[in-house]
Amino acid sequence: MRLLVLLSRFPYPLEKGDKLRAYHQIRQLATQHEVYLVALSDYAVPDEDVQQLAPYCQAVFPIQNDAVRRCFNIGRAFFKGLPLQCGFFYSGKIQKRIDRIIEEVQPDWLYCQLFRMAEYVKDKPIPKVLDYQDVFSKGMWRRHERAPWYQKPFFKMEAQRVARYEAEIFDKFDYKTIITEVDRNLIPHDRRQEILVVPNGVDFGTFTQQQQEKNYDLIFSGNMNYAPNVDAAEYLCQDIFPHLRMEFPNLRIVLCGANPSPRVKALENEHVKVTGWVDSMAEWYAQSRIFIAPMRMGTGLQNKLLEAMAMQLPCVTSTLAGKPLVGADKEKAFIICNTTADYVNAIRHLLQDLQHYQTLATQGNQYVHQHYDWPSATQPLMDILH
Repeated sequence: MRLLVLLSRFPYPLEKGDKLRAYHQIRQLATQHEVYLVALSDYAVPDEDVQQLAPYCQAVFPIQNDAVRRCFNIGRAFFKGLPLQCGFFYSGKIQKRIDRIIEEVQPDWLYCQLFRMAEYVKDKPIPKVLDYQDVFSKGMWRRHERAPWYQKPFFKMEAQRVARYEAEIFDKFDYKTIITEVDRNLIPHDRRQEILVVPNGVDFGTFTQQQQEKNYDLIFSGNMNYAPNVDAAEYLCQDIFPHLRMEFPNLRIVLCGANPSPRVKALENEHVKVTGWVDSMAEWYAQSRIFIAPMRMGTGLQNKLLEAMAMQLPCVTSTLAGKPLVGADKEKAFIICNTTADYVNAIRHLLQDLQHYQTLATQGNQYVHQHYDWPSATQPLMDILH
């Protein structure tokens, strides 16, 4: 079966959740299908990055999204009533290139990741799958709630446009997928239950327990230019951490991830390290005692949480981040907190009670191995491509 995969970002390096999902799904899909990859990029993709996908793809087509044309296309989307992020990623020039690739490849299926790419293929008379991935309209509303007053009109407008588009695009695709049941239930369409839940997984070859000296007590990871991660980092360092330091004056935090925003960089001091891009997240997990993800915004499944549990780190997170995880045994796998006091008490307990620390680390590791390996996670997608 010839499968053409259409992405809004080139799926390497793996510093963003959508890239991680695409990369590992392509690896699994390639075991049964001929995969052709079309991926937009803000920059000219280096050959070494293309080579990371070459073993799994019959052909790789990186397409640079011209920065100058973006402004025009965003304006065009505004006046058409489309989400602005559709305008950011759509170009008539790119449309012609994709049309030529489809004509050349003659795919049996189209697999489109994220609604922002749907404009390119929504009317193609080819069987196709849309991966909503998350419910982006809800994410926009959450950003609206926490945005300063002067940004609220923008986020409200985008949330309304995205919700309308998520509903309109539904019937244009033969199948729809999403990462979690929680997000599926928030898609603004009355037939949302038709959407297939296809979760993410963990690369257990990379994320496995390592014996290293513990240089940091707390670690938080992710793309540090992504608004929900920026908010969580500030909440951790400015609200939670000061209370902990009253009891543990030598406590150290590492904020580990690519593209730290100025707000994240401003958090760095003698007790807080901001790494920027790292070659191996596993090494930084191994140097840390406890993983904390005090998420207050965003949607979807937190891959960082799964990776930390695979590394046998006790994990402390919010209801927002913990709710999408599956299985009755998740209640024993990590600690859920809702207030600053909850986080302080949870971290204090883990630092002082070694037995509780080891039990949570072991149960989290068992949980993630049972529920989140990539072959099993991708199987529902494999089943519909026939």
